[in-house]
Amino acid sequence: MRRAGVKLVIALLAMTVTARGDAMEMKPLTGGAATIVPLPQPRRDSNISVERALRLRRSVRDYLDGPLTLAEAGQLLWAAQGLTTAGGLRTAPSAGALYPLELHLVAGNITGLAAGTYRYLPREHALKPYLSGDRRARICAASLGQAAIRRAPAALVFTAIFTRTTGKYGERGVRYVYMDHGHAAENVYLQAASLQLGTVLIGAFDDAEVKRALALHPDEEPLSIMPVGRLRGATAAD
Repeated sequence: MRRAGVKLVIALLAMTVTARGDAMEMKPLTGGAATIVPLPQPRRDSNISVERALRLRRSVRDYLDGPLTLAEAGQLLWAAQGLTTAGGLRTAPSAGALYPLELHLVAGNITGLAAGTYRYLPREHALKPYLSGDRRARICAASLGQAAIRRAPAALVFTAIFTRTTGKYGERGVRYVYMDHGHAAENVYLQAASLQLGTVLIGAFDDAEVKRALALHPDEEPLSIMPVGRLRGATAAD
C-alpha cells in the first residue's frame, strides 16, 4: 500500500508539471525573485513637438541591425504606462483610473540588459525579469510569422486584466479596456517618432500561443505586440 501511495504522489506531481508548461520556465534573470532592473529616468521634454511627432508617426516593419539603449526602452515604456503624478496617474488615460493594462518587454538586443522577458513596473519605473532567454522567434511564430517581431531588437507586449475594469463597469468595461489600450499604443508610436525609432502595432497572433510563450497569468489576455527598432529608411506602411 505504501508503494502504491508513493507512485500516486509521483504521478500527481508529473501531471502538475505537465499542466504548468511554460510556467516552469519562470525564473529571474539575476539574483532572487525580488530582483528588479531600474531604468534611466525618462525625459520629460524634448526638441520635437507633438505636432511634429504626429506628422512623423508611421507603422514601420523593417529595422536596422543593432541594439536599442536601455534609456530608449525605458522611455518607450514610460510613454506607454509611466507615472506623471505622485498620486499614480499615468501617461495614458484609463477609465476610472483603474489601469487594467500590463506591459511586457521582450528584450533580444538592448544594451546593458540581458535577453529575456520583463514586466514593466510603472511606480518604480523599473523592469521585473521573469523569463530568461530571447523569445522573439517564439513570439514571431505565434504571430503568423510576422518577421518584424524577430528582426526588431525588442518588442513591447500589451496585455490586460479585464476584471480590473469590469469589476466596476460591468460588461461595458470591456470596451473601456480597449480604449485604454488604444491610448497607450498611440503614445508608443509618438514616442518612437520622437526618438527616431520605428514601431508597428501587431494584432494578428494566436492568443493561446502568446500566453504560453510569455507564461501569462490565466486572467491576463494579450492585446498587441509592438516591435521597436532603428529606422532603415522609407519602410512606412500607414
